[in-house]
Amino acid sequence: MTAAARVIAGTKLALVQGDIAAQSVEAVVNAANSGLLGGGGVDGAIHRTGGPEIMADCDKIRDTEGGCATGQAVLTGAGQLAARYVLHAVGPIWRNGNEGEPALLRSAYESCLKIVRDRAIRTVAFPSLSTGAYRFPIAPASRIALATVVAELRTTRDDDALEEVRFVLFSATDFAAYCAALEELLEGES
Repeated sequence: MTAAARVIAGTKLALVQGDIAAQSVEAVVNAANSGLLGGGGVDGAIHRTGGPEIMADCDKIRDTEGGCATGQAVLTGAGQLAARYVLHAVGPIWRNGNEGEPALLRSAYESCLKIVRDRAIRTVAFPSLSTGAYRFPIAPASRIALATVVAELRTTRDDDALEEVRFVLFSATDFAAYCAALEELLEGES
């Protein structure tokens, strides 16, 4: 497995190439659609591995809340996954970059981090939101994802600190993009 890691304000920030559905963390983040209906890519892998319990939880959210808005996240159980929770985050569909996509992507990560804080979750694994079927270009998406997480880690009190935030990238190309973005973001820091 290809991996890279840094410590930010006492929290391990790890980049790994692998399968998000196979992560042994307290919470995994799903790249969901606004209807919470399952799908392909990350969403399909999480639902296939986690089993029907995850969809049953999504059905309840859909019945009460109508789904999940773009830029937001909701929490369900994790079914048969090694995790305890799934955070279903809805990133934006890339149109042209001028329709609020960067802010919506940042908001999706922030929404997940708020739930993580509120639930005192200590380990979380993120995929690269919106960069698959939603076509958000990987370079800016990786910068937004990492900058959002690093900013959160730097403003969190020690007693609230996460133990680990892990980005799980499926392809070698995505892993390389995240490694480059992390180096750029932390340039000059030891």
